Amino acid sequence: MSENSIKNILDTTLEKLKGMVNADVITGQPIEIGNFTLIPVSKVAYGLATGGSDFATSKNDSALFGGGGGAGVTISPIAFIAINGDNVKMLPVYNELTTVEKAISMAPEIIDKAKEIFSKDKETITE
Repeated sequence: MSENSIKNILDTTLEKLKGMVNADVITGQPIEIGNFTLIPVSKVAYGLATGGSDFATSKNDSALFGGGGGAGVTISPIAFIAINGDNVKMLPVYNELTTVEKAISMAPEIIDKAKEIFSKDKETITE
């Protein structure tokens, strides 16, 4: 009996986890600003635990099952893909960010950095 119960707990936990972690979480929605398109890239880490046990009862021969499961997900922004025409650059985020809001608040800084990199490339080409 406990083998099926643990499998049910594990299956349910994995289904819920699959709903939270998908490709849209790793590469976010593109942000278009003028000639630039920024695509956020995140690192996803998750953990999973499931367990249970049968407990003997004194009143009858059947055992009671007790168990549980849980999962945790951490999403950390790690870079932006900057696109300007045919030019594509990866702009890593070096500081430790713990929330998506912090990454979004960095968008103006990332855009300035992208403009600087792309303008340097143009200067090199024209020289």
